[in-house]
Amino acid sequence: MQLGDIEVARIGLGTNRLTNTAHNIALVKAAVEAGVQMIDTAYSYTGGQSEETIGAALDPIPDRCIVATKGGGGPNPGRGRPEILRAQIEESLRRLRTGSIALYYLHRVDPQTPLEESLAAIKEYLDRGQIAHVGISEVGIDEIESARKVVPIAAVQNHYNLSERKYDAVVDYCAGENIVFVPFFPLRGSGGRALKEVAARRGATAQQITLAWLLRRSPAMLPIPGTLSPEHLKENLGALDIELTESEFQALR
Repeated sequence: MQLGDIEVARIGLGTNRLTNTAHNIALVKAAVEAGVQMIDTAYSYTGGQSEETIGAALDPIPDRCIVATKGGGGPNPGRGRPEILRAQIEESLRRLRTGSIALYYLHRVDPQTPLEESLAAIKEYLDRGQIAHVGISEVGIDEIESARKVVPIAAVQNHYNLSERKYDAVVDYCAGENIVFVPFFPLRGSGGRALKEVAARRGATAQQITLAWLLRRSPAMLPIPGTLSPEHLKENLGALDIELTESEFQALR
């Protein structure tokens, strides 16, 4: 899978629970050594500790590693205003100990700020080389197309898994447009009895089959399961070696 000029392994690491401890710094280092290339974080995760942990673990960030972060999210309207986004980008650059963020998402479309205004602020950093690629999160096709009029969109991150299928059309749109689709909470879906049967037959865990299903669902798919466990990290990466048959895929679908 390509993101810009980088070929990326198709399972990444989500870090929404990552706090700045020695264990977690070691986990991030181990993830990269194991072949993880997409590490996903956000300005808001664990009060900034997620970004700080990644910065401490990877300083300097390896060329083949994409650390994706996000800004402009949060429960309160108004978080997508340009001045807030600029401040968050500057803080993310500092926490990650980098001069350029490989992938920066608008975390949520702000109901109080036109999408174009939020993205224009991000584009300032793209034009300066302090952001390499831009993404957008929790959006439909119309919003993606509006965003692409302002800035090239390299990735879309939406809630998607075996049970949460609201964004099926977005998955297919991204595949057709060579946009990476990053499903968050990829393991929260339930595959029911079919999932248990396929996992037992394959000698795999239900989580591995769930990830394998996502990888089969679309060539644009790059799941980012979150974990604080080195064992679970290795288990998740094992899904890359599982290729579901058409009948298995349809049974789970």
